[in-house]
Formats: sequence, structure tokens, C-alpha cells
Amino acid sequence: MDAASAPLVWRNYHQAALDAAYDQAQYAPNQADTKARRMVMSGIALERLGAPDVIPYGAGANERFDLYRASGRDRLLVVYVHGGAWRNGAARDFAFLAELFVDSGAHFAALDFDQIDDCAGDLLPMADQVRRGVAHLAAHAALYGADPARIHVIGHSSGAHLAGCVVTTDWAGAFGLSPHLLRGGLLCSGMYDLEPVRLSARSRYVAFTDAIEERLSPMRHIAQVRCPLILAHGTLETPEFQRQTRDFAAALEAAKKPVELIVATGFNHFEILETLASPYGLLGRAALKMIGLSRG
Repeated sequence: MDAASAPLVWRNYHQAALDAAYDQAQYAPNQADTKARRMVMSGIALERLGAPDVIPYGAGANERFDLYRASGRDRLLVVYVHGGAWRNGAARDFAFLAELFVDSGAHFAALDFDQIDDCAGDLLPMADQVRRGVAHLAAHAALYGADPARIHVIGHSSGAHLAGCVVTTDWAGAFGLSPHLLRGGLLCSGMYDLEPVRLSARSRYVAFTDAIEERLSPMRHIAQVRCPLILAHGTLETPEFQRQTRDFAAALEAAKKPVELIVATGFNHFEILETLASPYGLLGRAALKMIGLSRG
């Protein structure tokens, strides 16, 4: 069956097109090169900053975070949630992002958490871990030299999806914490409604259920958003990642939630993350403005 005669499975997508629209490799042929650059840059950052403190937020083997500290007390805290299609990646791989924030006077905590294969395809434990990681950091901020009233979250790709779950958390009901726990969030190149993702080839390794789709689609829990958000995508990303970002931004705006949409012309899904590492990069500049700091 050719593409023209294939049945539509979601909106105007037939199966092969929808699968491609949730596969960044189809739109970013330099994926391996950007990963290699990321690892080199992280190695350089670790030489400059030194090894981070590795601190547990739970009893699980992967329930820990890398904490890079700025000098001084009561520092603003940035929590980073890494991507990797829910399947791969580790906090240490993203050390290259820490230097900008540490040099600007903020602590930077990169979360580790289980991967989808560790959870038998279930996204719910992963989202729970990330939420518990943020809750732990908020509850123990003073112990780490951070200001509990100045916590921001940043996520990229599947990490932006998980960070989207963080910004739509009922902190008071679920954790007994302030509903205004977060001061702001930057979500880059994420997925915010899991319905089309569930229909794509990602369902081969994610065991989607109605409960997962409903509970972990940030688009459906906008009422819980209580902090300003910045959403971003590149113009060379897949059409669905671009649409997801635009639609989430539009829904937030319609709900009168403070939101800014950044469209990065000429950047694909992996290249856009590199701009977060520089105070002159598109995302780096936006992040520093969001947290109210400039590079020292």
C-alpha cells in the first residue's frame, strides 16, 4: 500500500508519517554529531567545575541528582530534566549546561531517574520520580545552600514532557508543599499531549494506557500551572514536535497563564539544546532572563 492510499491514523497522518513525526532521527541527520559534541562539552565543563555532588532523593538505584553549586548561600536553584526518548541519557551527560548557571550564581541540579525499560514500559513511575526529585530539592533547599522560594525547572525533549508533568503537579495535594513551589519553567521541544504519541511507533516501547495518556498529558492539566513558562522549538524539528509546542503555548495563553513561545529558526531538535549552554545563545539568554540573573 502506498502512502497516498494508506489509512489515516491521526489527523492527516498515516502510520508511517506519524511514526516519522515522532522520530527525531528522521529530521536530524546530525544527531550522532550533536551527541558527540555534547559529551566533549560536558567533559570540559566537568574539568572546570569539578565533579558534582551526587545526592539521593529516594531509595531507587537511579533516584539521585548531580548538584553543581555556585558559591554562597540562598542561591537560586535550576532543576534540569534530561531527554532521551524516555529510553536513554543520564544527568552527567548534560554537565555542559551547568556552567552557565553556576557562573551566573545559581545552583544547577540535573536529575537522574529510571528509563522506560527499567519500568516495563510504564511512564507513571518515571514521572513520579521526577516529581519526587523536585519535591526533595524544594524541601531540602536550605540544606543545599539554595533558596526554596527560587526554584526553576528546565527540560528538553522527553525531559520537557516530564518537566511539563512537574509544572502541572498538584504540589499541595500530592506533597503537602506550596502550590507556588516553582518560580518558572523552560520547556524545549517536548510532548504535551500523549494521544498522538500513543498512536505512533513509540508505543512499541512505551506501554501506553488510558491512565498514562490522561494523567501525563500536561495539556490536560493546565489549571495546575502556577508559574510563568517559556516554550521553545526549532523550525527544523519534526512537524509534530513543533505543533505540540505551539498548541500547548496557545492553550496556556487561552487559559491566561503567563507563557512565552520561542521559535528557533534553523535549529533541529538536538542543536537547539546547545544554545542553552551559552549566555548569548537563544535559550541561554532566555533562561537567564527567566531566572533574573546575568552571567557574573
